[in-house]
Amino acid sequence: MDVSRSAGRRAVPYFCQWESAHLAGAIIRKELRLEDDPSWRASGARDVAEYARWASHVCGMACLKMVLAATTGQVHPTLELARRGMPYGAYTEDGEGRIKGLIYAPFVRFVAEEFGLEAEVCVDLRGEALPAMMSRAAYFMASVHPWIRWPDREPPARGGHLVLVTRATPEHVIFHNPSGEPGAQADACVPLDVFDRFFAGRGIAILRRD
Repeated sequence: MDVSRSAGRRAVPYFCQWESAHLAGAIIRKELRLEDDPSWRASGARDVAEYARWASHVCGMACLKMVLAATTGQVHPTLELARRGMPYGAYTEDGEGRIKGLIYAPFVRFVAEEFGLEAEVCVDLRGEALPAMMSRAAYFMASVHPWIRWPDREPPARGGHLVLVTRATPEHVIFHNPSGEPGAQADACVPLDVFDRFFAGRGIAILRRD
């Protein structure tokens, strides 16, 4: 059985946090500078410098972009979402322009007020709790180590990157990875115990409306 789809569920569009999803591998390996991403304008950046500064920090906004595309049919440029979230505190910048975020509680307020989404911060979760949690959540933005793009590796830590979980069973977790390698970006599927090795036990649940 294909665990990446559930009966009657609408497919969730995939978006990479870097605009050229097919070049994600080269970006990950630093063979391609973000300034040289040929599709940077689609991000909503005002210029290529803004894109290069932000694109590796917006995994959470790429997840939100996927949710909004699935629930409303509208595609919002990723950096436009990031700018809209900043007044809420979803991201902050220090005096030297360093970006901090995604910050969960302000993000929950942001999506409620701007898009009418009901969301909640989840902490202290174990991987085994994901199937039950997904019975009431439409989506879960899970904090995992970025190396989840290489599930056969042992991560040096947990957390630091957000992926969009669309389904979880007692055996597998299915997710869209905004910084996945080409071929393992949309509907990535890993065993639950493997996912748990990367999972920091926290994230943001986007709750069902029905």
